[in-house]
Amino acid sequence: MPATATSVHSNLHLSEFAPTFVQSEIRAMNGACAAVNGINMAQGVCDTDPPHPVVEGAIEAIRSGHNIYSRLEGVLALRQAIAKKLATFNGLHVDPEREVLVTCGSTGAMHSALLALLDPGDECLVLEPFYGYHVSTLASQRIVPVVVPLQAPEWALDMDRLRAAVTPRTRAIILNSPGNPSGKVFTLAELESLAEFAIDHDLFVLTDEMYEYFLYDGARHISIATLPGMAERTITISGFSKTFSVTGWRLGYLAASPRWTESIGNFHDLTYICAPSPLQHGAAAGLLALPERFYTDLAAEYQQKRDMVCASLTRAGLTPSVPNGAYYILADASRVPGNDAKQRARRLLADTGVATVAGSAFFGCDAGGVNHGDTVLRFCFAKKQEELVEACQRLDTYRA
Repeated sequence: MPATATSVHSNLHLSEFAPTFVQSEIRAMNGACAAVNGINMAQGVCDTDPPHPVVEGAIEAIRSGHNIYSRLEGVLALRQAIAKKLATFNGLHVDPEREVLVTCGSTGAMHSALLALLDPGDECLVLEPFYGYHVSTLASQRIVPVVVPLQAPEWALDMDRLRAAVTPRTRAIILNSPGNPSGKVFTLAELESLAEFAIDHDLFVLTDEMYEYFLYDGARHISIATLPGMAERTITISGFSKTFSVTGWRLGYLAASPRWTESIGNFHDLTYICAPSPLQHGAAAGLLALPERFYTDLAAEYQQKRDMVCASLTRAGLTPSVPNGAYYILADASRVPGNDAKQRARRLLADTGVATVAGSAFFGCDAGGVNHGDTVLRFCFAKKQEELVEACQRLDTYRA
């Protein structure tokens, strides 16, 4: 008897992975926030105004006819500007023709690099708290994420834990500095330990440096690829979404040895074709036109926003872990009613009209099934000043 559409043996079914993959908690909270017309401190949308040269550069590119596919590596002018920026800011010297790829956001860079470098069943170390999209991208490619906790509240690196997590299938580690959601900025000593570890175990290091300009209290950003022995094994990933406040443009990039970039570029071409061509010209214009003061003023502005939000959270009884970088704050929500962080986030939204993200989105479960993010909420302070002031005023009326 032929199989029917309702047969249990039908070929028409979801993949094995699909039922385990659900909407991110960040996007779920965006919807919940919109439903009550709240203030969204959940997603890092960075809704401040983009710099004038970036916008005008994109508009001029559209008017000049730069509206077709770019090369899969990206527009040459942008790759050259990225190489110059990497040399002056990061101390990383790369060939724009062979070692730089422009990608559809840093997400596109990470996705393509993992496709090119790792195989299903390989293991990749991830430091916790982690950016959820990193872990989800690994899982979607059947790469096994192995979570290694950092030590709260400073999120210190524990090398003994890291060494204990290595198995014969370990092939890479993902590093995020400054970190989302913790704001952790890895010190030179920590990076030197990580570099020695990666070399000893012959691992790739995929480093997400998207928030490299968001640094506070004298913190210094160091690219691990600049350390001895790390250039060939490191995939340095960053982008323009946060620095230029153009998260919707989906512009990222990576720098790596030419040994890897050709294959990574081929997978990016297969999945995304290329990043939006006229927007690439806008980013190049920004890199070339904006003075150093733009970046130092950016850090100063966001440190002021951080301090304002941290003070408000403290008054509300939501003790913050003060970040040294990025634009997120993890706050203790153990006194907010709820059985887990998702319930606490929704309760806070109902009580204040301020949307946050459940900390459980950034932590794995321990051997006992406990998620240590269930008493934590993440607040994003990449907001326009007037909206951030209103959010703080709402939090000031709340007492956990």
